[in-house]
Amino acid sequence: MTEKVQQIIEVIRNNSSFLLTTHEGPDGDAIGSSLALASFLRSIGKDVTVHYQDPVPDLYAFLPGADTVLSHIPDRDYDVAVVLDIGERKRAGAEFCAFSRVTTTINLDHHLSCDNFADFNIIDSQAAATGILVYRIAHAFGYRFDRDTALCIYVAIITDTGSFRYSNANREAFTVAGEMIECGVNAWDVAEQLYENQPQKRLELLAKCLPTLEVFKDGQAASVTVSLDMYAATGADSELTDGFVNYPRSIRGVEVAIFFRQIDPLKWKIGFRSKGKVNVAAFSKALGGGGHHNAAGCTVDGSLADVKATVYKIVEESL
Repeated sequence: MTEKVQQIIEVIRNNSSFLLTTHEGPDGDAIGSSLALASFLRSIGKDVTVHYQDPVPDLYAFLPGADTVLSHIPDRDYDVAVVLDIGERKRAGAEFCAFSRVTTTINLDHHLSCDNFADFNIIDSQAAATGILVYRIAHAFGYRFDRDTALCIYVAIITDTGSFRYSNANREAFTVAGEMIECGVNAWDVAEQLYENQPQKRLELLAKCLPTLEVFKDGQAASVTVSLDMYAATGADSELTDGFVNYPRSIRGVEVAIFFRQIDPLKWKIGFRSKGKVNVAAFSKALGGGGHHNAAGCTVDGSLADVKATVYKIVEESL
């Protein structure tokens, strides 16, 4: 791993223009890690463009650099493209996947199922967040972290560890988070931004979601659902469903939680969460997706009844 970090440092030293991207529907780690890397690169004089297929959710608009993210890639050449927290290359979106004006590619990820699709790959499933990988690179470079970079790394860690509640919250995660606080991050300010700042529409959507709760397999698995009709009734959107899957997971005895989120009349985004005993990445992989041991996802076509039948069968056979 140290050798791979040094190789990437050499790429950074020897190139000047960088295009950064992450997965569709970016979460806290995706946004935090990419903006942290952008902040680090800009501070050492590099020309940096950050592109996301989907907009930055309002929840993360407070992060430094969030207002610089572009929805389209400029018509120009880049020395290096860095793909962060992606799981698989196609999740960067059609525009990035079709973009060819890049000389070198780097892949930074902590998903178990991620492929080595780049020229340089650091994939470490033991890293609590992709933000940790950005920290390792910047630290090995000799970078002195400023508050902006530290804030982005801290948010990447705190969101992907569930505020240090998940099993991936290892010693390195706590150590790096503590160092970021020493660099000027105010932990309460971050908590207030992330957890005490919900729009009313989110609560209204949650009120419609919770009655869909289904518990099965002798109480070992549970699911909730959000449909397009619920969005229409509340004026909410998918951005506000972040964390909904944690409600069925919080039930005593449940080992696997499932979140069905409708994205088209006959298309559903499935989120899996585990308390640690069950590898939910295996479920998503069986359905064409990917992810981690404790958090994974995929997309399945069909009616809700058919999709549930397919997903429940896979889960029940494994419990």
